Amino acid sequence: MKNVNVIDIKPNTNITDFFMIKATSIKVGSNGKEYHDVMLTDATGDLSAKKWDVDENNIEFLKSLKVGDLVKVRGAVTDWKGQTQLRINQIRLATEEDELEMSDFVKSAPEKPIDMYEYIIGEINAMQDEDFKKLCLHLYEGNKEKLMYYPAAMSNHHAEYGGLLYHIKRMMMSANKLCEVYTNLSRDLLIAGVAIHDIEKLNEILSDKNGISPGYSFKGQMLGHIVQGITLVNDLCREFGISEEKAVLLEHMILSHHYEPEFGSPKKPLFPEAEMLHYLDIVDARMFDMEEGLKGVSDGEFGDRVWPLDNRRLYKRTF
Repeated sequence: MKNVNVIDIKPNTNITDFFMIKATSIKVGSNGKEYHDVMLTDATGDLSAKKWDVDENNIEFLKSLKVGDLVKVRGAVTDWKGQTQLRINQIRLATEEDELEMSDFVKSAPEKPIDMYEYIIGEINAMQDEDFKKLCLHLYEGNKEKLMYYPAAMSNHHAEYGGLLYHIKRMMMSANKLCEVYTNLSRDLLIAGVAIHDIEKLNEILSDKNGISPGYSFKGQMLGHIVQGITLVNDLCREFGISEEKAVLLEHMILSHHYEPEFGSPKKPLFPEAEMLHYLDIVDARMFDMEEGLKGVSDGEFGDRVWPLDNRRLYKRTF
């Protein structure tokens, strides 16, 4: 369990805690001796650290450490030229027995991935349409491992550990409520559309198991998740014997959910569930960006400009 956040660490203290490695290298000091230079990080910030006593007993272990590793360190916090720095006395890799939560170390969705996944599976299992249920269960059960950590984007909305699940879960929650208001909507079709609309982001975007994306895959760069998603759903519908009408409706929902050609959708939605899917997607993305844009803003003040929201400066209410 993690006890201390980087943001709270002060000089002239001793700490023993867990961190993620953000950068690591073996360097040679002015005295000609090797030392370990490492940048530690958690969800609140970065901490520069050094291990000066490098020798034949630990050099291979220190060299084996890599970016993304979770480690437990013990050391003394100092002030070096105005910068908080940790002098490492001991360091080891974290183990499963340490029972760490990834959300303590990287920007993460506010809910546990397994809880969000189980909610989504529950909504899929509640479908009356067996074709939609079979298709969606196949996609989610077959991609469970990746879904546990995948972001929904590289840098825009829900670009965080577990972000894709969080985006889909909140859209499903909204979809259920709106189906109570707009009773002409097919809940099964809308929930299926929510489930599949971004599923090929799993193959469009590259991501490590910390939910950090270094860029796009080759197919992601060349095709994008909309084309990839349509191809995947088309193939699965053929394999499962799903009717042409149902297959085309699902493919159209993927095709049109960005609404405008300049955003990747060559056609606008042509039936109610597809139209609603677009707005569910937009609302969740906008609310996420607003939540992020208001973090750290004092009550009654305007925040910095938020690029995804047309560079608007958001106001934080006082009540």
